[in-house]
Amino acid sequence: MKLQPGQVLHMVNELYPYIVEFEEEAKSSDLETHKKRKKSNRSDLVERDAAQEAELETGLERGCSPGRCSVPPKKGKDGAIQKESLGHWSQGLKISMKDPNVQVYKDDQVVVIKDKYPKARHHWLVLPWASISSLKAVTSEHLELLKHMHTVGEKMISDFAGSSKLSFRLGYHAIPSMSQVHLHVISQDFDSPCLKNKKHWNSFNTEYFLESQAVIKMVQEAGRVIVQDGMSELLKLPLRCHECQQPLPSIPQLKEHLREHWSK
Repeated sequence: MKLQPGQVLHMVNELYPYIVEFEEEAKSSDLETHKKRKKSNRSDLVERDAAQEAELETGLERGCSPGRCSVPPKKGKDGAIQKESLGHWSQGLKISMKDPNVQVYKDDQVVVIKDKYPKARHHWLVLPWASISSLKAVTSEHLELLKHMHTVGEKMISDFAGSSKLSFRLGYHAIPSMSQVHLHVISQDFDSPCLKNKKHWNSFNTEYFLESQAVIKMVQEAGRVIVQDGMSELLKLPLRCHECQQPLPSIPQLKEHLREHWSK
């Protein structure tokens, strides 16, 4: 849209973080174009809460704070400016995985980062350097990569939690909200303030969480990953302890119950 001099732009979005770009045409002879970018001045906490709400509609985890990830414009083959925006929180992993400050391990095929909102004491994400948007994009060509991701996940457990008595699971969310396929390596204590609601819990403790070895086997046999219909409904299931299957009415009571297992 174009604004005339004196017009005022009112921002009424109270749900999601946003970025506003202003383009002002200079009246000089060379007609230079000056771009100014203004980010939402909402606090980090409000931005994070907004992204958490959006996250619960489609998937479960994020890799970076919303509204903060972007890359500069780049030129295409014809010299024209092509702008690639990674401003949406769902693109956050693509930024985080390239940040040396959050990388825990990397080789020529994958990189490992700590989940920014861990759901347990140990929670890593194994990401391929190759651009693979989601499990739906995985084919038999990625089979060896999936195996390597699993091996690296096991290495993380051995190197960083080998002396721990905690058990671990390696797997993928059936319907992730974050772009770029990623393998979760997560300890089964679920002792984390970031685990806040039923959807968080059920994303790791129902069939919504696809075991890494099961995904590898599926790709070996079918050449792709098959995600059953109705997976999102699993996030609405009642809370149950993953150790003894006891039903619990709320997350606080579930966490209190889990402490009984930790003390054994």
